Amino acid sequence: MSDNRKAVFLDHTSLDLGDLDLTPWRETFGELVLHGSTTADQVIERLQGAQVAISNKIMIDAAAFAACPDLKLVLVTATGVNNVDLDAARKHGVVVSNCQGYGTPSVAQHTLMLLLAMATRLPDYQQAIHQGQWQKSKQFCLLDFPIVELEGKTLGLLGHGELGGAVAKLAEAFGMKVVLGQIPGRPARPDRVPLHELLPQVDALTLHCPLNEHTRDMLGAHELSLMKPKAFIVNTARGGLINEQALADALRNGHLAGAATDVLTVEPPVNGNPLLSGDIPRLIITPHSAWGSQEARQRIVGQVNENAQGFYAGAPVRVVS
Repeated sequence: MSDNRKAVFLDHTSLDLGDLDLTPWRETFGELVLHGSTTADQVIERLQGAQVAISNKIMIDAAAFAACPDLKLVLVTATGVNNVDLDAARKHGVVVSNCQGYGTPSVAQHTLMLLLAMATRLPDYQQAIHQGQWQKSKQFCLLDFPIVELEGKTLGLLGHGELGGAVAKLAEAFGMKVVLGQIPGRPARPDRVPLHELLPQVDALTLHCPLNEHTRDMLGAHELSLMKPKAFIVNTARGGLINEQALADALRNGHLAGAATDVLTVEPPVNGNPLLSGDIPRLIITPHSAWGSQEARQRIVGQVNENAQGFYAGAPVRVVS
């Protein structure tokens, strides 16, 4: 194994909690350097002499490509590559590969978990128990919060790729009817229902589409008003698909039965977010953790290794630039 196969992982702890097997990487790369995290002003220094940069969310910009002539390959440990200046990568002849489909089982089960938690009012009953309400009940059960069955309900899907298909399969196992929605900005299809026709039909809506100029704020105040008063929304895709202030207002006004999101427009929300206000009812937020099962993260290790081996064999895979 030649020494010029030096790889530097700029934000190792964003992927590995100490529970992953990195043996494939150690066998593929001549040298593997792991940095728990990296600040913007450390990127160029840490990539000096490296042929391969591995990054989850650390930005690799035009200045980094210009200052690191040995760099030939960027391996992104995620699907989104907005942390890489792709134009600069092409200009400097650097291949950029990402990971795809690694989190499908993890995100699909997280989506159904959130939907089930809302339908069964799980957070409310947990809080009631902690507050001693069941202990003071005059009967054997506590039924203060209405429970809804998923069977027979209609689920709208915005995004029916690998992940959306997995969610549809799980929803159908619960007896739900699945209707596919037309994603804004894409060509019309006969098997897709336009958004403004879909929203009044569904009892629950789950989002599995990318964020772009067509889908940003695709669910605003008007769109939310079209939904049934007791509908649920789950977003495990991208923050920004739903206008966060409009969603907060709809929940406060009692229009929706509940909403759950694993994503926010800015992550982490260091400057706050309209959805983080403590007075919003029937809202569940998880910290972009849907993808993060050990199995999913180990799949990323495997895909990154495949991407590196393909590059070294002269046949790069999962290339985005």
